[in-house]
Amino acid sequence: MGRLDRKVAIVTGGGSGIGRATAERFAAEGAIVGVADLRMDGARETAALIGDAGGVARAIEMDVTRADSIESGLTELIGAHGGIDVAVNNAGITIVGAAHDLEENEWDRELAINLKSVYLVSRAVWPHLVDRGGGSILNTASIAGLWAIPDDAAYCASKAGVIMLTKCMALDGARSNIRANCVCPGFIDTPMIKGYFEDQPDPGQARDFAVSIHPLGRLGQPLDIADGYVYLASDEARWVTGTSLVVDGGLTSGIWGG
Repeated sequence: MGRLDRKVAIVTGGGSGIGRATAERFAAEGAIVGVADLRMDGARETAALIGDAGGVARAIEMDVTRADSIESGLTELIGAHGGIDVAVNNAGITIVGAAHDLEENEWDRELAINLKSVYLVSRAVWPHLVDRGGGSILNTASIAGLWAIPDDAAYCASKAGVIMLTKCMALDGARSNIRANCVCPGFIDTPMIKGYFEDQPDPGQARDFAVSIHPLGRLGQPLDIADGYVYLASDEARWVTGTSLVVDGGLTSGIWGG
């Protein structure tokens, strides 16, 4: 038996990176997975990879900044599989810039995708988790929600908001057996971080620096985060709620001189 047998899960941003790895790991552990993404080519590819491996997945078009799109996607998944047990709020972007340099529309876009989406998806899935007698809400935060990063103001603010929102939802969900937790990744080798490096004056130097500040000597891989999500979604974490699981290769442990 898999650790997530018979659970139905939705993973936003499931078309690539951490979302794809999480969807694949969930399916490998027996979950039925809704792969939600605005870019359907990525969502379909993830669903196909899961199907080829013997799992069950459905590609779902979803704009996580729009309540109507979220409701439509959830209706499709729940209609097909009878309910939902786990929501992984993973969709996110990063826009490089200090607070005094960011345009208002850039600030609004980053907060909408990274933070408001967590509220919108969680609000939409909440009554369905209550109907199941409980469930799990999992959110992708970041070490950037714990430590400030220069020229990344909106991203850091959004991820700090995800951490606090997770704690609030943990308290509000406890009486309904709804657990809420988040993962705080370090620098993970995904398309998003590659874009972040490319926005720096010297992309190669930026990547080398990012590797150097992790005591374990490498960037994280999406699977490193997906494995954390498997634990938090499973019954092994039945008494875990409101936590921020830091998966960062030792980055936030202190000053590293290696």
